[in-house]
Amino acid sequence: MPTTNLFGQGTILEVGKYLVQFESKKTLLVTDEGLYNLGIADQIANIIREANVEVEIFPKAEPNPTDKNVHDGIAAYKAAGCDSIVSLGGGSSHDAAKGIGLLASNGGRIHDYEGVDKSESPLVPYIAINTTAGTASEMTRFTIITDTERSVKMAIVDKHVTALVSINDPTLMIGLPPALTAATGVDALTHAVESYVSTNASPITDACAEKVFQIIPKYLPRAYSNGEDFEAREQMVYAQFLAGMAFNNASLGYVHAIAHQLGGFYNYPHGVCNAILLPHVCRFNLVGREERFARIAELLGENIEGLSVREAAEVAVSRIELLTQDLNIPTGFKELGAREEDIQILAENAMKDVCAATNPRKATLEDVMEIIHQAY
Repeated sequence: MPTTNLFGQGTILEVGKYLVQFESKKTLLVTDEGLYNLGIADQIANIIREANVEVEIFPKAEPNPTDKNVHDGIAAYKAAGCDSIVSLGGGSSHDAAKGIGLLASNGGRIHDYEGVDKSESPLVPYIAINTTAGTASEMTRFTIITDTERSVKMAIVDKHVTALVSINDPTLMIGLPPALTAATGVDALTHAVESYVSTNASPITDACAEKVFQIIPKYLPRAYSNGEDFEAREQMVYAQFLAGMAFNNASLGYVHAIAHQLGGFYNYPHGVCNAILLPHVCRFNLVGREERFARIAELLGENIEGLSVREAAEVAVSRIELLTQDLNIPTGFKELGAREEDIQILAENAMKDVCAATNPRKATLEDVMEIIHQAY
């Protein structure tokens, strides 16, 4: 994870200071069109310029960044003569920036780095400024880029893509739309759940995930219902960061393995895909992880006294379903326009996804197809 992680109101003002420390002369500010049109990218650029560092704004990070997106970004980086990168936004901006950084320091095509630790050289100096409370991409070694030819999200897990500095200033999240607050918040919950039952879970990742289970049920509904609730926004920052610490080390499971395929195939929002899939994958994973799910139920604030371990485990899944209902998450992929005839290819691709490796219950192709059917 980054060696420096800044939290709290006003921390955004320090971005220029760190670029100076990295001896940067000109940085590429990678952001999305929405933040650019709102003028937020220009605000950050001005903070950087006050530190006497030049800025080239690249406002083309797409909701599900693609290989073309990354290659356009590296072209902009080189044409402007940049020597560092700053990402501003949620997971899409961070992932696009990481992809650009990989090519800036290692060359080649972004496809060359699909898998685990395929790069040889560290990124150029990179600072990630977060504007959503969900993906934790600002602090992880995960990068997700869509291969447009295959319509598949490539999972790039690489120690070299981690930012040197992450910045989580809750003031940037005030007023985030309710739907985006819900999707990103459940994404954070999914990270905690999948890392908690992962085959790579450890006491360290458990400690991070368990705190997430205590924070999200209390503060995500508040942030969703009132985007101006600063305390809720601040607590969700900590929740998503802790969830990132958990899955950055323990990895994930079939929620993400399947969600990556739906996002790549249909360009659906990642957080929404996770939220729809989470209860179904949890039910599949109950076998062999009943005690873990029972503990999740307890941490989520449910009364499990007098229940068997299995009954308590099922309470956890029911509590997660209730939360997604309260947040008006779509109930299935059919209403988003997904096609039943695509389920087999989606399942086949999910089984190849790097996140599937640490799922606690080993699945057959038929198992994965059934999970997608249930979430349809």
